[in-house]
Amino acid sequence: MSKIGQNPIPVSNSVQVEIQDHTVRVKGAKGELSFELPHFLSIRNEENTLYIERKSDAKRQKASHGLYRSVIANAVKGVDQAWTKRLEIVGTGFNGKMQGRDLNLKLGLSHPVIFKAPEGIQLTMEGNNIIIVSGIDKQQVGEVAHQIKSLRKPDAYKGKGIRYEGEYVRVKPGKKAKAA
Repeated sequence: MSKIGQNPIPVSNSVQVEIQDHTVRVKGAKGELSFELPHFLSIRNEENTLYIERKSDAKRQKASHGLYRSVIANAVKGVDQAWTKRLEIVGTGFNGKMQGRDLNLKLGLSHPVIFKAPEGIQLTMEGNNIIIVSGIDKQQVGEVAHQIKSLRKPDAYKGKGIRYEGEYVRVKPGKKAKAA
């Protein structure tokens, strides 16, 4: 089993952490997040450092210990500096633009696709082919980035579509390359 849950969580001076029973509320410059801890986990705050402890060494408790430590550490970092994911649109005629808070994408379909930004997520465009998804909740940022990517996944033969920035897409050879 991993020892992730035993690592302390450093808290910067700009972040406030409130602990009431099994509820943890994290406030920062970017926003506020709160979590309910399971009954077998406890949390304490000592000199701007959080420590999460479990009651026993049961397998489920060890797994939850590491999970909740990571979730709270991500929240502490997210309310201080927002999480971001960058996506790129690849393909001739594929592009996007902002339309208020929503994203208007042209992805080779017969109609433009309008993606509405969920609450707590900021969408921005860099040029007309880079999408930046940002927010304080790491899980929600990743989920929204995946939803945008799934609108047009990269094609296996041409490589056209939406992908994470820096992601390598292996392109298959076509019929002509196989016949030769």
